[in-house]
Order: sequence, then structure tokens, then C-alpha cells
Amino acid sequence: MERTQLRRQVALTRQSLFDQGFLDEQFIQLEDLQDDANPNFVEEVVTLYYRDSARLITNIEKALEKNSLDFNKLDGFMHQFKGSSSSIGAKKVKAECTLFREYCRAGNGEGCTRTFQQIKKEYATLKRKLEAYFQVVRQAGPAETACWPK
Repeated sequence: MERTQLRRQVALTRQSLFDQGFLDEQFIQLEDLQDDANPNFVEEVVTLYYRDSARLITNIEKALEKNSLDFNKLDGFMHQFKGSSSSIGAKKVKAECTLFREYCRAGNGEGCTRTFQQIKKEYATLKRKLEAYFQVVRQAGPAETACWPK
């Protein structure tokens, strides 16, 4: 694919992530930190997010499997996960985390379990979409660092 077409595909793919509600303005702030000295900054941050958040997901899964749910512990894990998700602009994941925390405060185990399934779905969907986006960014080359139109 020609470089101009790749750049156009990068722009369209990126815009679709915002239009579909997967990302918010925090992602733009990450992009603003990317420069020639750190051309892969955003991808590196997102990669770290997925690596580190896997541990939190495992902790939440284990906590939800217990007969007696510790809603304070669950809320604490979700608070961390929501913060991490917010830091990369994962809008849909963050919204589901908020709902999960509301269920924790209400002591609603069924709501927590149901919402957690949705969180994992949104998390996996965003991961696939971001992997595809970063693949096209790499193909387009260093001249196409993601930046928000002024």
C-alpha cells in the first residue's frame, strides 16, 4: 500500500476509535507527549497498560469466584483498573468500571459479575482495535506520528 494511502488509513482508523466511543481526550494528551525522541511513546504506554492490567483482571476474577464477595476489595481492584484505563483514554472500559464500582457500593454481586463480563469484552475489543491501529501506524512510517488536527 502506498504511503499516502497508509497515512489516510491511519487517520481514518484513529478517528473511528473516537467516533465509536472507544477513546477519549486522554488518548490525545498521550499523543501530544509523543515526539521525535520518543516516536513510539503512545504504543509503549498502551502496551504497558495491557501488560499491567492483566494482573488486575486476574485479581478481580479470583475475587468474584469466592463464595463471600469482599466488595471493598473488589472496589479497590476496580479503582486501580479504572485509573489505568483512564490514563490511556479507554472510554468504554472506564464507563463500565464506574458501573462496576456502583454495584460494589450497592453490594450487588450479580451486577458486579455481569458488568465485569462487559468490561472484559470492551477491554478485548479495544485491544484488537488498537493493535490494528498501531500496525498501520508502523507501516506508514515515522512521518505519521499520531497527532490531533488543530
